[in-house]
Amino acid sequence: MSEKQKMLDGHLYQPYSEELYKDREYCKGMLFEYNHLHPLDKEHRDFILKKLLKCQGELCIEQPFYCSYGYNIHIGVNFYSDINLTILDKAVVHIGDNVILGPNVNIYTSQHPFHEIERMRGLEYAKPVIIYDNVWIGGNVTILPGVKINQGAIIGAGSVVTEDIPPYVIAVGNPCRVIRSITQADVHKKW
Repeated sequence: MSEKQKMLDGHLYQPYSEELYKDREYCKGMLFEYNHLHPLDKEHRDFILKKLLKCQGELCIEQPFYCSYGYNIHIGVNFYSDINLTILDKAVVHIGDNVILGPNVNIYTSQHPFHEIERMRGLEYAKPVIIYDNVWIGGNVTILPGVKINQGAIIGAGSVVTEDIPPYVIAVGNPCRVIRSITQADVHKKW
């Protein structure tokens, strides 16, 4: 089994293998071009994103944007991310429809073994992240490997999401915790 297949299957793998190194270098080149385009050159920006990521429809990722491979990122329709989005997509990152990300959001899928011998050998493994439809994630949020943020949830700015978040709740903090449900009374409410 190749190191790439081990990575995709969630097994310990060697990220410095030739194939994965080449994949990361390709991604870096595409992102360099993307991040240095004129911000109003939407056509060229969209072309690069659709070549790099798996997108279903219109999306806007403000520059700069960083990711590891690109091919593990699946994005639904009507997606918006503010500046400095970083996705370490060593496992699949699935983002649903109508998702909004504030500035400086970090999504991590890679993890390192607990035992130092495996870390010294350079091994790591990855767990997928799933963000369901209609989620709003505030600025400076970090989402850790294996997390699911369910339908309609709101994650407050500065949170570190270490565990799954239920649907239709507001969650904040480090570690991120649910503070309340979103109800019909919130229809016209602002922060």
